[in-house]
Amino acid sequence: PQALFDTRYPAPGSPELAQQLAELLAPVDVKLDQEWGLDHGSWGVLIRMYPDADIPVVQLSIDGTKPAAWHFEMGQKLAALRDQGVMIVASGNVVHNLRKVRWDGNSEVYPWASSFEQFVRDNLAVQSNAASHPLVNFMDHPGAALSNPTPEHYLPLLYVLGARQQDETISIPIDGMEMGAISMLSVQVG
Repeated sequence: PQALFDTRYPAPGSPELAQQLAELLAPVDVKLDQEWGLDHGSWGVLIRMYPDADIPVVQLSIDGTKPAAWHFEMGQKLAALRDQGVMIVASGNVVHNLRKVRWDGNSEVYPWASSFEQFVRDNLAVQSNAASHPLVNFMDHPGAALSNPTPEHYLPLLYVLGARQQDETISIPIDGMEMGAISMLSVQVG
């Protein structure tokens, strides 16, 4: 919608943090860009938390061509930033199928969507490596392909789970399904 393009969130960047992030993710070739601007997935969350845009923000793009385990492992590498007080915000939806959205006001949730969201809930606290974590292997769930026809809205969750420290608590501050096929499930670690 045009409102997404019209919204401005002028948070300052942090070239130093961006450089540190690139070093943490090596040997992945991270290209630094000061012209791109923030995606609505980034500012859409931050504008509610920091409406004055008075915190430095560094945005990391997701490489949707990489397997899920790779994203979990990137989260593990980013965990060091949390020890420095850097908040990692991973914005997406665990269920995001715009092709199946009920635009007519009928908000009845599709069975595959509720089943997949429950699968995510049931496995959030699992502490495992990237190869065996059920949420890394999310495509094994029968509702995964319908819940996530493309992976870019699901994969951010894997960064947060990868950055989670041993026995750190997980909570769900926001919940619910919209239009039958969009999960609003929010996960907070720590």
